[in-house]
Amino acid sequence: MKAFGDQRIAAGEKILVVDLEACTGMDSTFMGTLAGMAARLAAQEGGALQIVDPGSRNHRSLEDLGLDFLMQIDPPEASWRGHLDQVRKALVPPEATPSPTSLQRTKLVLEAHQELAGQNEKNAETFSNVVTMLEKELAEKEKKSGPSGE
Repeated sequence: MKAFGDQRIAAGEKILVVDLEACTGMDSTFMGTLAGMAARLAAQEGGALQIVDPGSRNHRSLEDLGLDFLMQIDPPEASWRGHLDQVRKALVPPEATPSPTSLQRTKLVLEAHQELAGQNEKNAETFSNVVTMLEKELAEKEKKSGPSGE
């Protein structure tokens, strides 16, 4: 998800739409990844991350972390409104990317949680132990992998 979002943002996309219709739940890493993409898009004029059909549970999760202020959830003025079924039918899965190494995975998870912690004081407190643990884990993995990486 992060690789695809980064690729689209680098290609000049200003609005990314994430359809959560089939998503039954999100973990903090996924929400942190969404928050990071939303922040990068919001820094651009006219940029936004739009969330489609999150369902009540996912919507509540995003609200609980204060992410509803960072991204547009089911925006009524979105260009895809009224065409959602057509858009869903025309979607093509992105090209597969190589699986991240253990070191890369730890970096991704750490970045996601740092993003969440940076959103507000409540999140900073909630995720401080996770961030600390991941920083230690990353330092150990970097030490073991040496200068060449994994």
